[in-house]
Amino acid sequence: MHAFAHHVPAVLLRLDRNPFHHGTLGAVRSLGRKGVEVHAVVEAGGGPMGRSRYLRAVHPGPEEGLDPEAPEALLECLTGVSERIGRQAVLVAMDDLSAIAVSRVAAVLTDRFRIPHQPDNLPARVADKAELSRLCARWDIAHPETVIPASGAEAADAAWRLGLPVVAKWSRPWLLPAGADGLRSTTLVHTTAEVRRLYERSAEAGSRLLLQRFLPAGPDTDWFFHGAFTRGGHPLLAGSGRKELSWPVRTGLTAVGRWLPDPAVEEAGLRLAERLGYQGILDLDFRRDERGTFRLVDFNPRPGAQFRLFTDAAGLDVVQAMYLDLTGQRVPQPVGGPGRVFVAENYALLAAVRGRSLPRRPAAGRAVASADPAAAGQADGAADPALPAAAVRRTGPGRARTPGPVPAGRPGRPAAGRELGDRGRVEAAWFAADDPMPFLAMLLAFLGRGFGKGARVLRGVPAQGRRTARAAVRAPRQRGRDQPGPTPLSRPAPPEASAEPDELVTR
Repeated sequence: MHAFAHHVPAVLLRLDRNPFHHGTLGAVRSLGRKGVEVHAVVEAGGGPMGRSRYLRAVHPGPEEGLDPEAPEALLECLTGVSERIGRQAVLVAMDDLSAIAVSRVAAVLTDRFRIPHQPDNLPARVADKAELSRLCARWDIAHPETVIPASGAEAADAAWRLGLPVVAKWSRPWLLPAGADGLRSTTLVHTTAEVRRLYERSAEAGSRLLLQRFLPAGPDTDWFFHGAFTRGGHPLLAGSGRKELSWPVRTGLTAVGRWLPDPAVEEAGLRLAERLGYQGILDLDFRRDERGTFRLVDFNPRPGAQFRLFTDAAGLDVVQAMYLDLTGQRVPQPVGGPGRVFVAENYALLAAVRGRSLPRRPAAGRAVASADPAAAGQADGAADPALPAAAVRRTGPGRARTPGPVPAGRPGRPAAGRELGDRGRVEAAWFAADDPMPFLAMLLAFLGRGFGKGARVLRGVPAQGRRTARAAVRAPRQRGRDQPGPTPLSRPAPPEASAEPDELVTR
């Protein structure tokens, strides 16, 4: 096990108000088990995470909330936290809003906190859906076909040409007003009338509307990439994984995930980080289209909630890697890890019940490492890789070949020799024998919330903000693209029948 000096405290910052954010708990345990003094700046009490034995203190966030365009309140809050701690600390942003706000005040916090160097408002740029689309086009990274309309009529025409249903996104979702009826970061719309109505709310949403071609969900379509990077975009620890279950079903966060090396996903993530000169932790979401191409759909400039999936045989994860880097310590070469499974117990239960099945455990030795992504893992419950990440040798972007001997010193990638020992090892988001209280608190709160929703249903009162994933689970017939012959630039407008849109919920 590598040496781990824990003399510098850590502050975890989460500004969203999700009490079931298991990623924050994972970071508390990851650093706390190494002896680091861990503080959290979250909503009052911290939710179940606040019961962890590894958490030194919970500090309240800005009293009146935070305007990401004017983060002075966050500066005042973090200054107070620093004074209470009494020494410099490592600052880890756990959600997009936190990462964006911290980058805007980082220059005046350098005496109090150790923060990844992210100049030119980088977190806001990569989290901006419009800017991400431009970056992907510039650097030849596959991305869903995207249109940024300039009028309601142009939006309706673009939706018809892309093929209904179409995915509508607000380019800067962190600017959406809290509680705005019908405004969500991502929505699946079925008619041009819905698209027009959304576009007309652009001023209320605070950012531009984007329209993207809908990529149907299915087995083996949703993948992600996690990485921790030092200056210049050099990887400290990185890996790709697949969603086995998600909540909402096939559209939301990872309920069950597996660390599966995929050359195309890893190549895209590493190349993007290098081009950006990215320092810190990132979480990328990909969806595989009908032709087997992995398309980048989201860039999160912070740890994903399932980041503990990417833990090597010695316990090193991306949060620990960044802590070591920011405190001037050597980050060891990762050893082992691929094959691990991550389970968020509460969401996995919901996803299993809704999907009526749990992911099947693949038979040992089934191979999915293929030069053609479309040929790998087509069946439901697609397999574990027969080859560990270190055994895949690159022959060009997005391509791989089966192994000869592989050198062990490749930065940020697991060294050969111990990968198979981690295959099938399960990391639970909530339950831990050495820290059981967060799991019990989550269970009580989760059951209480479930009983509350059940009571509302019995009274006939629908829950506010209900999210549905029906349209994303099925693969609907897409109008406007499936007609024979070439598609003209402009088509007659379809009947504008009103309909209640289903929503594609993202993390």
